Amino acid sequence: MDEWLLAGWQARAHDALRDPFRPKKAMSPNDKYASLVAACGYLPLVLRGEDYLELLPVTWRAVNDYGIRINYRTYDSAELGPLRRQRPGHAAKRGLWEVHYDPYDLSQVFVRTQQGWITVPWVHLPLVNAPFADFTWQHARRLAAEAGLDDTNEAAVARVLDALLARAEHGPDTRTAKVAARTRTAAASHRPPAPRTAPEPAPSDPSTEPAEVIPFGVFDAHAEAERWL
Repeated sequence: MDEWLLAGWQARAHDALRDPFRPKKAMSPNDKYASLVAACGYLPLVLRGEDYLELLPVTWRAVNDYGIRINYRTYDSAELGPLRRQRPGHAAKRGLWEVHYDPYDLSQVFVRTQQGWITVPWVHLPLVNAPFADFTWQHARRLAAEAGLDDTNEAAVARVLDALLARAEHGPDTRTAKVAARTRTAAASHRPPAPRTAPEPAPSDPSTEPAEVIPFGVFDAHAEAERWL
């Protein structure tokens, strides 16, 4: 879809896009954008927090007594109280609520209401010590199923997910390598030092020997004057 929009739709002339100075010529979205930028300029704007939420993936869900359910995860908060079992008025979406989520951080979701956005955390978030992505959640469910656990049980999957994130944080088991390193360190620290030998005297360098000091005589002004008379 994205490739078609860039290579097809944006580069194709549309009858609805016209130039007031050339009304008989249809323009493509790219041509229209270029003409508007040439006429009005371009002002880059920094994305706000609401802009970031707008760009997140969207799913449509009902707000039940227990909260919002997405892919065997339950999200709930006290702010959802007035929304429970209510319909937002989207007839095309069968009365479901617009929910935005970050696939790389599923610890919370964002519900759009008429008053603004509501941030709703995952109910089992205290069991997990780090944010997690969608593919991490799917992998944790597979590990739970392989261990004979119910992969639809949120609490069980949350414990598996926490163990998975802990292993990823600490890395692989390196106990053997640590023991070997400690053994080498102990052997080096307990090895007797090598006997010290007196260093051989370095040959003398004439350039570094001190030069003969010739003292200056006391200056006598009267004697110096008589010498020049």
